[in-house]
Amino acid sequence: MSIIGPRRNLRARYNIAPTTTVEAVRKGEEGREIVPMRWGLVPVWLKKKPLKSVPATFNARAETPMFRDAFKKRRCIIPASGFYEWTGEKGDKQPHLFTAADDAPVLAIAGLWDRWRDPEGEEMLSCTMVVTEPSDWMGPYHDRMPVILDGKQIDAWLDGSAGTEILKPAESSHVTA
Repeated sequence: MSIIGPRRNLRARYNIAPTTTVEAVRKGEEGREIVPMRWGLVPVWLKKKPLKSVPATFNARAETPMFRDAFKKRRCIIPASGFYEWTGEKGDKQPHLFTAADDAPVLAIAGLWDRWRDPEGEEMLSCTMVVTEPSDWMGPYHDRMPVILDGKQIDAWLDGSAGTEILKPAESSHVTA
């Protein structure tokens, strides 16, 4: 995935949780750019603070029109070396790591982003992952899964030329547990 802008050495991070800062790739004026964003889409219409009380959406359902404007104008890719799903009973949950099955160093997870400003003018960029119904292989682990784009779909997602037709479950040949 080629990126425009200053070269950045991104360090490995494990167990990233909602509300932490993630690196997202979006289309900038000169091409793709990496931008730090808060994981959890903060609604642009929200007027209150502190951020701890801010409702945020960590996952956006592909089939839900809740984020129509972001879907049209503010798409991003959230690169990840993998993601976890947890199974089991409370107190005895087991993690299952899913990573790229092919030679790709990262998964390209479809995302949406937005810009929020508080009443004092402070700005915050936030993002959410787009999720869809699970594939057959993901179903035993969770009832949703991130939309994982292949290399051919990334440009179409970022430039807005792709519609909902690419927001499908990944095939098992793209992801491994």
